[in-house]
Amino acid sequence: MDDTESTNTSFDDRSDDFYDSASRNALSAGMMGFFKPAIEQLDERVRSTRVTQMQLKQQIESLAEDLCKISDGQNMPFDLDVYVKKLMNAKRRVMLVNNILQNAQERLNRVHQNVAKETAKKKALLEPNTLPPLD
Repeated sequence: MDDTESTNTSFDDRSDDFYDSASRNALSAGMMGFFKPAIEQLDERVRSTRVTQMQLKQQIESLAEDLCKISDGQNMPFDLDVYVKKLMNAKRRVMLVNNILQNAQERLNRVHQNVAKETAKKKALLEPNTLPPLD
């Protein structure tokens, strides 16, 4: 490249990029507006499900303890240990689903944060500069 050639481009050369960027920004803002309510609704439902599962886990634990007390306190012709094991297996499955939901909620929160961050960047690019002029 020759030393006298300029690498600067004029606004006219970049105007197509500006309009493409503006349309991309409008598209991303529209997508954000479209997905944000769905993400928030999904996030709330995941929270609700996790709370319900924690309550179910506590009830299973309480029932298992009660069955153990009944089994220990009485001589019964049938064995309650089989039912206690079934309850413990159900508890383990509830905890597994709870962990899966927790991981999904964490990923959803990260997606939500990234979308919000990108939207803020796009808005900052669209707004005129508010920096004071350099003297």
